[in-house]
Amino acid sequence: MTSEVTLRRFTNADLEEVMNINRCCLPENYSANFYLDIYRNCPDAFVVAEAQGRLVGYVMCRTESGFSDFVRMRPVRKGHIVSVAVMPEYRRLGIARSLMSSAIAALSTYGCSEAFVEVRVTNEPAIQLYRKVGFEVVRRIPRYYYDGEDAYVMSFQIGSQFWTKS
Repeated sequence: MTSEVTLRRFTNADLEEVMNINRCCLPENYSANFYLDIYRNCPDAFVVAEAQGRLVGYVMCRTESGFSDFVRMRPVRKGHIVSVAVMPEYRRLGIARSLMSSAIAALSTYGCSEAFVEVRVTNEPAIQLYRKVGFEVVRRIPRYYYDGEDAYVMSFQIGSQFWTKS
């Protein structure tokens, strides 16, 4: 693909296309209200990627409070990367990386000092992407997914060296 990809903030008009991307790319699917709730919680961190007049990817995040994954027993504001997906024909072009970068930047404006994402333990491409951009596995959650598969929780300290790992 040589077409230009642009990132922009999600709008309500994007809902159907985002849901279609999710259905195509991920086994977990959500109701329309779920997407809209995420958007209302953290609108600047719900970003879509557009190419050739259609959406080809998205990332959606929300903010939460919890204990730090890096400093023991320290309460922090966290950015939860709920879902990120890129259509198969647009993968390996840096779109997911750009979406993640945009989401992290937005989460920092919401006062988040850390970000985290859950990922299937068998999803090697996603795990490699998250590691490459600075996330690290902090724990494993048994039977996290509906089908019984375990998840890794991967976390990142916002403000640390992002996107510099190779």
